[in-house]
Amino acid sequence: MSKTTASTAKSRDLTQGSIAKTMLLFALPTLGSSALQSLNGSINAVWVGRFLGEEALAATANGNILMFILISFVFGFGMAATILIGQAMGRRNDTMVKRTMGTALGSIIPISILVSAIGWLFAPLLLNLLGTPASAVELALTYLRMIFVAMPVTLTFTLIMMALRGTGDSTTPLWFIIISVIIDLILTPVLILGIGPFPEWGIFGSAFATAVANALALIGMIVTMYLRGSVLTLKLPELRFLRADRDILKSMFSKGLPMGLQMIVISSAALTMLSLINREGVQTTAAYSATQQLWTYVQMPAMALSAAASAMVAQNIGANQWNRVAGITRWGLIFNVILTGAMIGVLSIFDETILELFLGSDSAAVPIGRHIQLMATWGFIFFGIAQVFFGTMRANGYVIWPLIVMVISMYPVRLGFAFGLYPFLGADALWLSFPAGMVATAVMGAGLYLYGGWRKGKNMPAEEAAQRSEEFRAHTGTSASFRDILPTTVWKLSPLRRITRLRRRLQKRLQKHRMRRKHKRSSRGL
Repeated sequence: MSKTTASTAKSRDLTQGSIAKTMLLFALPTLGSSALQSLNGSINAVWVGRFLGEEALAATANGNILMFILISFVFGFGMAATILIGQAMGRRNDTMVKRTMGTALGSIIPISILVSAIGWLFAPLLLNLLGTPASAVELALTYLRMIFVAMPVTLTFTLIMMALRGTGDSTTPLWFIIISVIIDLILTPVLILGIGPFPEWGIFGSAFATAVANALALIGMIVTMYLRGSVLTLKLPELRFLRADRDILKSMFSKGLPMGLQMIVISSAALTMLSLINREGVQTTAAYSATQQLWTYVQMPAMALSAAASAMVAQNIGANQWNRVAGITRWGLIFNVILTGAMIGVLSIFDETILELFLGSDSAAVPIGRHIQLMATWGFIFFGIAQVFFGTMRANGYVIWPLIVMVISMYPVRLGFAFGLYPFLGADALWLSFPAGMVATAVMGAGLYLYGGWRKGKNMPAEEAAQRSEEFRAHTGTSASFRDILPTTVWKLSPLRRITRLRRRLQKRLQKHRMRRKHKRSSRGL
């Protein structure tokens, strides 16, 4: 291990020890970070909905979706950086870690500044394209423009947190998310209501408080990384790495762009859905916005486990530990079913109470929100299954086919379901389209994992990739099977075990038959 890596107290080797324990120790801080961010957003939504009204809540729903689109880009870029950093960590190549981090920062910061300026100018047009309710347009514009101003800080904060997770450090992001949330929780009501000497800024105060909190957390995180000697920090001679390395940048864009596009596909489908939901009126939009707050919690285990799978698989590929990859995927699926199922159960029991926090106990939007939750939330089990598969595959640079799967599930399936069945089911077609798309994504994701070519390794030289793929096959006895993703006890009891054995026998017999025919033909030729 290099000197730099050894000095990084919080970085974790994800290539050794119990897979289940390592995944939990990595995923739980990531889950905690997501939970705190979602809790912060929910509390802000409570403040906005209870004190500024349903129009303001609808305004934040429209603004937050646009923000999600912009974060989608840095998500893809950041995930590509995370994968490259993870593989470099597995190979104990600290210089490559720093070059990757420098290239990522040197590229994303100027891009985010440009996007911030363009977004501020065209914010009215964006809201018009969304079909934002007229009563919420002015509030939405104020909120959205503040989001764009804070864009460079928000995206840089997100990028560095993702890079830290690539090194195996998921606790440092957690601590600074905690700091950010505490600051935001204090400032938001103060700036919304104008408590004490502070001005009464309304919805602008909500967005401004979040921006200040993220900026202070970002500064604190960077200082801490330097004090701890993180492998990601760039010392004075290493600042030259901020000039983008062409090869690294090419790899990051070739892998990051499809991953970012996945998120953009989800976002664009969500925008289309929101335009349909906006037609149902302000109350339905407010109910949907509140329900989205519930869904952020439901999807958190899936996203944390997907991030854990990506980081673990990337490091194990870099260390040539292919024998651990199937186990990582299997435990990711098991934990997803347990954790996501638990979240769905809790929210199903307390949905009315939680929705009333956002909308008020006397709001007509509460029963609408409960109905949406009942119709759609169960689909997140399948969402989590797909995310674990995608997390494993993207760790080896397999990103194009998952993008194609997402396009199919979001447009022909989800939007096709919504548009096609709306004349028959009414608004229920909108809500049922969500689980329909999630089920389709899980089925196609499983197919890619079992039969796709993601093990060929597009993030490494062809000869090395082929060697590692063959080593994987030699170890497991197959390129992919249900045996890889089912728990051992389930597999032993499963009829798929016998089917798999029969398939292998038939393949061996067919291979022998082909060899005999080839031998006979060669003999005749002689």
